Amino acid sequence: MTVLRYDDAGSGEAVLLLHSSAADSRMWDPQWPALTARFRAIRPDLRGYGGTPWAADRPYSDAGDVLALLDGLGVRRVAVVGASHGGRVALEVASARPGLVSRLVLLAAPCGLPATPELEAFAAEEMRLVEAGDLAGAAELNARTWLGPDATARTRAFLAEMQHRAYTLQLAADPEPEQLEGEIDLDRITVPALVVCGAHDLGYFRDSARHLAARLPRATLVELDWAGHLPSLERPEETTKLITGFLSD
Repeated sequence: MTVLRYDDAGSGEAVLLLHSSAADSRMWDPQWPALTARFRAIRPDLRGYGGTPWAADRPYSDAGDVLALLDGLGVRRVAVVGASHGGRVALEVASARPGLVSRLVLLAAPCGLPATPELEAFAAEEMRLVEAGDLAGAAELNARTWLGPDATARTRAFLAEMQHRAYTLQLAADPEPEQLEGEIDLDRITVPALVVCGAHDLGYFRDSARHLAARLPRATLVELDWAGHLPSLERPEETTKLITGFLSD
């Protein structure tokens, strides 16, 4: 039995949606109606996000949880759409089980490149705010950092709420679980991949997208001049068309 809370709706080819670590599965709300109208769409909350507590009685990995979920649902072939950390998990899943994944959509996905000073500075400031007990300030920092100029005030508040929820769940963990990082082996990933980055995102993620596009043999790189880190929230309709167009091609 899976430990992850998830939604499973629609019919047809399976599509798995993996959320950013600044959000939870609700970040896919804008895409959900279009995807469930054409596909069987599955969106879990990873441990410590949304409706899934941060708890484990043994070391775990997000990729392992996702694979267990798919196996439990009887999914034998799936397209995976991942945003930010969810994109990394998508790469881990595709590395572990290449025959399972039919296509990849990687939105601002990290792939193991060394952290840049800019990214380290963000992480340090986030940690400072969390350790000071200013969860609202840390959540607002995430909204400012990860959303580009086209995001509405409502979207910024929504992202901050999802991030605040994650902080609350993770700080409540007792004992704190041991989380393992899965392996990324780009040489094992040969399926079509749509690699997306935004001009307003941190340079680390633009570099990661270009690295992935250069290494994956069937990758298409799309650089969005209007986007920050989370285009699916910034221009939902445009990003939905980009995703569904690639999945239907």
